[in-house]
Amino acid sequence: MRTFIKWLLRLVLALALAALVVGFWKREELTRLMAVNSLFSEERIVQNFSNMDQAFLTLPLDRGEGPTAPLPYGPEWELPPQVSAWVEDRAVTSLLVMQGGEIRYENYFLGTAPEDRRISWSVAKSFLSALTGILLEEGAIESLDDPVTRYVPALEGSAYDGVSLRQVLQMSSGVTFDEDYLDFNSDINRMGRVLALGGSMDAFAAGLTETFAPPGETWQYVSIDTHVVAMALRGATGRSLTDLMTEKIIQPLGLERTPAYVTDGEGTAFALGGLNLTTRDYARFGQMILQGGQWQGRQIVPADWIAESTRASAPTEAGRIGYGYQWWIPDGSPPGTYMARGIYGQYIWIDEAAEVVIVTTAADRSFRAEGVSERNVAIFRQITESL
Repeated sequence: MRTFIKWLLRLVLALALAALVVGFWKREELTRLMAVNSLFSEERIVQNFSNMDQAFLTLPLDRGEGPTAPLPYGPEWELPPQVSAWVEDRAVTSLLVMQGGEIRYENYFLGTAPEDRRISWSVAKSFLSALTGILLEEGAIESLDDPVTRYVPALEGSAYDGVSLRQVLQMSSGVTFDEDYLDFNSDINRMGRVLALGGSMDAFAAGLTETFAPPGETWQYVSIDTHVVAMALRGATGRSLTDLMTEKIIQPLGLERTPAYVTDGEGTAFALGGLNLTTRDYARFGQMILQGGQWQGRQIVPADWIAESTRASAPTEAGRIGYGYQWWIPDGSPPGTYMARGIYGQYIWIDEAAEVVIVTTAADRSFRAEGVSERNVAIFRQITESL
């Protein structure tokens, strides 16, 4: 019996030492996983959204040596009472309103500051759309109707086999992907754990095998479609997304702070939601888009691409919000009114006719509640009308 007890104690000690060794070896992955598990908690969400490098691997995007593009201030504008109440209700962390290329209002809430690099979430998709238009004009992409497997052979045999680049831009791939952020076992949350633990986003996309509809037939918001767009751009050019985005968009914009991309364990950018910029730098991008792709005397994004990509072309149901190439078009909006939108209340709202750009960042844990999205759009319209 004493011999058995000694053996058991030695085994327990060996297992404890092994656990300590593994914990030390994998401490960064475990730390990130713990951070991910509390990413959206009520007491940490605001801080987390300004410090995403604590939860994920990140790569900086070189802003270049050029001067910061100016954002001049225009006549002062007072926030209407209903907007003030909305800011509080929706846990808005920043609000910046531009008209005619001038800042009419800028403020930061819940302890955030102008220098915070806030996570974009799906607002990043619209940046990728702009990059796609540039590469299409340059000839790296021959046609939007090319199958994605032309540029990414690794997707042959996956659910994306037979899907075109246009269809993934429009979120009409027909690929089965559960985007329920509240379900721990959903595809979107499994993907988040792949990121946190340093796995491969490319392998995750190639591992999807199920479809629910033929390509191009049905619109369904499937965030992994955006990663496949990025895979195609990388395959077409032989360059990383961080390099492409840096050269084609980030450096020409003259940003005030170095942005960063969340990446997977292979250094691949989290294209569908991993950009981190200041509120003013989001506004610079929005203003460039409003101006038909022109910025400081340079044509950054082709004007015809902006017009095409911000038009409701995806096969959404009648009466529902429209979708273009990674841009949202609210139902009933006139041509030239569209938005980039991310979970938890991130927006770039653009109204070309009114020359208005509105940027909001937020930490709205009730962003999926009934009527919230519609209320946000109504507020953006009220702001535009009151200027």
